[in-house]
Amino acid sequence: MAIDFSLTPELEEIRLRIRTFVDDVIKPAEAKLEGGESGEPLEGKERTEILIQLRKQAHKEGIWLPHMPEEWGGMGLGHVELAMVQAEAAKSYYGPWVFNCQAPDEGNMHTLLHWATPEQAEKYLKPLCHGTTWSCFAMTEPEVAGSDPTLIQTSAYEDGDEWVINGHKWFISNAHRANFAILVCRTEENPDIPQAANSAFIIDLPTEGWNEIRQIETMHGGTGHSEIIIEDLRVHKDQMLGGRGQGHLLGQYRLGPARLAHCMRWIAQAEMALDMMVDRSLNRFSHGSLLAEKQGIQWMIADSAMELYQAKLMVLHAAHKIDRKEDFKAEVSMAKHFVANMLGRVIDRSIQVHGALGYSTDTPLAHMYQHARWARFADGADEVHQMRIAQRTIAAYTDEGSTRRATGNLPI
Repeated sequence: MAIDFSLTPELEEIRLRIRTFVDDVIKPAEAKLEGGESGEPLEGKERTEILIQLRKQAHKEGIWLPHMPEEWGGMGLGHVELAMVQAEAAKSYYGPWVFNCQAPDEGNMHTLLHWATPEQAEKYLKPLCHGTTWSCFAMTEPEVAGSDPTLIQTSAYEDGDEWVINGHKWFISNAHRANFAILVCRTEENPDIPQAANSAFIIDLPTEGWNEIRQIETMHGGTGHSEIIIEDLRVHKDQMLGGRGQGHLLGQYRLGPARLAHCMRWIAQAEMALDMMVDRSLNRFSHGSLLAEKQGIQWMIADSAMELYQAKLMVLHAAHKIDRKEDFKAEVSMAKHFVANMLGRVIDRSIQVHGALGYSTDTPLAHMYQHARWARFADGADEVHQMRIAQRTIAAYTDEGSTRRATGNLPI
């Protein structure tokens, strides 16, 4: 029987080490960083020293860079195995960063590993794996729909050994602190297909012509999503990542596994919210009984448990397909849509069970809820994924007289 959802003893040991490190090391440090009882977050050198020490300790204990091959200093885990790490790490705010498997750096590492020349990998991937640099991925623009990269307006033209780039980017996560950017822009005016118009470049930061206008304030605060104006930015032709016209292909290669990694972290957040919901129901007495004994609360718990179960199965199956180098686009798309929506629903129910306490900032639920709303349009809006899922379902039936292929092509 090929289907097996158990972990080997070695992988179970890794999962428990991650969980223990999160509970015993990261969460206490996190409480200190955010102010704990005093409510005053640490700033400056003291804050930086604690964060760096967390990373050093994770590296020392061999739970560092889980998604990268061992020759790059990683743990060499596949995507199914990575799911168990991310689902533990993301139960703390800083967990993925401490283990160096956080967005957008994680996705950029995969991209550089696949597309970079040896010289580019040495200069950019190596320090990223060491945790000594930051990166960003600059694709989204305010003037055009971010879900359709064929509409990108940022353009580049050749001038001798250089490309000259002009354009406008926004919501470029991590740009404020990044040492380099992977920038997608239009280089081909009359491509054979719209998807062959863009190319990608590695941009050293800071550099002349790359102008950060602001960090965009969002409903969960200002967290490094920058707006960038690019004016006559010159970059040597050797800085092209991949070939001419391969920017769209590179972007889609990056976004597939990155979407699933988000799902893995969202599962951790949803599980935390469900744990808190159940704990509250077992400890809150109202109108003659505990909340846990009331049918309305039980339904919220049951719905959340079922949806979380579905989410875990979808993520594991999609990760399995990536590991087997099978076409995973449909499964990742469905997982991304479902898990993003599941996250919002479970957190919302947990807030409801907590009442006014859940709406306050005395628990992490309000902060989690603010972040969760972003999930439904990041890396592809709900409606775009639904459109693609429908197209694939119709195509499967048209080609084969059955929708089986579009529903995971599973053996049932």
